[in-house]
Amino acid sequence: MSALTNTVSDSLVITRRNLIKVKRVPDLIVFATLSPIMFVLLFRYVFGGAINLPDGITYAEFLLPGIFAQTVVFGSTTTGASIAEDLQKGLIDRFRSLPMSRSAVLIGRTVADLGLNAISIVVMALTGLLVGWRINSSVPEAIGGFLILLVFAFAVSWMMALVGLLVRTPEVVNNASFIVIFPLTFVANTFVPLESFPSVLRTFAEWNPVSTVVQAARNLFGNQPDSVPVADAWSLQNPVLYTLIWAAVILAVFVPLAVRAYLGTAKR
Repeated sequence: MSALTNTVSDSLVITRRNLIKVKRVPDLIVFATLSPIMFVLLFRYVFGGAINLPDGITYAEFLLPGIFAQTVVFGSTTTGASIAEDLQKGLIDRFRSLPMSRSAVLIGRTVADLGLNAISIVVMALTGLLVGWRINSSVPEAIGGFLILLVFAFAVSWMMALVGLLVRTPEVVNNASFIVIFPLTFVANTFVPLESFPSVLRTFAEWNPVSTVVQAARNLFGNQPDSVPVADAWSLQNPVLYTLIWAAVILAVFVPLAVRAYLGTAKR
């Protein structure tokens, strides 16, 4: 119990340190929120008229859950870049010299970035309301929609933490993350219905966890009317369960790998 208490206490200290940095460098949160706002406006007013949707759903209601998912996934890459920056500046060595939990640095980083993602979602939700997006479900379901987005984002943050520890330069972390995450967020039901995809890409998109995060959010926000059919793939018929399975697997694999890489990096 003492070890667990120390881990929680140390993690909260690191989380506070990371959030104070955002407060002192407000450009971080400004640019983190400007990008999703730009995506919302561009896709809603520039591309929205060219995308055909089934009757019963507006493009704003189709789009916003996809923008939410894309933003939190891209926002999770901040974890890797921030850890790589701390390595460059020698902060990790300073943390290692302190009598603190070995996992506190990583937990504090991922929890702080989860908070930044939550702020981005709030800004996007307000922007979405202005362009016609509405929540058509109950309050508990809506809260569940936001939580499923944040749970998946938290899991992706641990993947990015490992990347940051292995790559060690923020620029390379950003480039490497973009190469992987960009196709995952676009080869999905994020912006267009899957019916428009070629068969091979459609199969990939149906089982892509980003698609199920989006579908889960649409269902929970009430943005998927009963009159609009969903693909027959089990993943999209059970998007909440499938997404939680992915999040659990990612955490089970990448949390110990990231902690191990942190210890190995600190010893060098």
